[in-house]
Amino acid sequence: MKVLVTGAAGFIGFHVVNALCQRGDEVVGLDNINDYYDVNLKYARLEEAGIKRKAIEDNVLINSEKYPAYRFVKLDIVQLDSLKQLFEVEAFDSVIHLAAQAGVRYSIENPHAYVQSNLVGFVNILECCRHNQIKHLVYASSSSVYGNNKKVPFSEEDRVDYPISLYAATKKSNELMAHTYSHLYQLPTTGLRFFTVFGPWGRPDMAPMLFAGAIMKGEPIKVFNNGDMERDFTYIDDIVEGVERVLKNIPNKDEEHPFYRILNIGNSSPVKLMDFISEMEKVFGIEAKKEMQPMQPGDVKLTYAETKKMNSIVGYQPITNLKNGIMPFINWFKNYSW
Repeated sequence: MKVLVTGAAGFIGFHVVNALCQRGDEVVGLDNINDYYDVNLKYARLEEAGIKRKAIEDNVLINSEKYPAYRFVKLDIVQLDSLKQLFEVEAFDSVIHLAAQAGVRYSIENPHAYVQSNLVGFVNILECCRHNQIKHLVYASSSSVYGNNKKVPFSEEDRVDYPISLYAATKKSNELMAHTYSHLYQLPTTGLRFFTVFGPWGRPDMAPMLFAGAIMKGEPIKVFNNGDMERDFTYIDDIVEGVERVLKNIPNKDEEHPFYRILNIGNSSPVKLMDFISEMEKVFGIEAKKEMQPMQPGDVKLTYAETKKMNSIVGYQPITNLKNGIMPFINWFKNYSW
């Protein structure tokens, strides 16, 4: 199978690329390597996958020195002409679309970045998929679409009409746009509502990395809503396993909504924020300094994935509990610097 993975220099994208290459797929990775967070981490992920930083040029495909069937291109999905050319020349079978402007709080400060990447960029991907006979588009949605949903666990059948951040609104918009293309053009699409993902090579703007960095430096960690929060922390290996399974299971005309699916992908076991911090303290052997903060705009108190649908369709069953996920994450964090 020949697969395009957008967001290949990102946290989830990097791990997905490695998994696909290791199972023998031909992969093209795409990323614009923006500076939302430290680009050195993004380049380091690429280097780990055999893409040398010094070889990267805009709109030029370069070969991995680690995986013979992996190539990477630095390209922004808002650049429609360049994206069209890539699709036409490469003739992909499937697309895993993970490129997006991430972050709930940053969407309050810089809304236009989200409109460009998450809306304009997404419709560009949809257009390229429909014009190039893509067999399956798997794309990243988010648990943030559930907003302040009072019913738990969160089910794909729940209404998600009241997002509380622009980021969440763009992800809900992606689901609506994908449905339109599935309906009009019979383009098979699967949207994955990711719950809080953690593990080695993670995003430095997310709590696990922020906490680990502060604990190691002896600096206080900011604990929002005075610690009264729960997250469905999901280890990266379980996420990648789920993405791989979904890619191979293509929606068809017999779906409730033909050619269209939305699936939760999470651990289905929410963890209290203070318990997460406690596990990190145990592994580090250091008690964290905690700075209690109020709830931040756009944040939600609880995320909790119901994954029955994902399990019934692709046999998805996360196997990594918090304790077994924290250890490899901290070991990586201790031994890596960028």
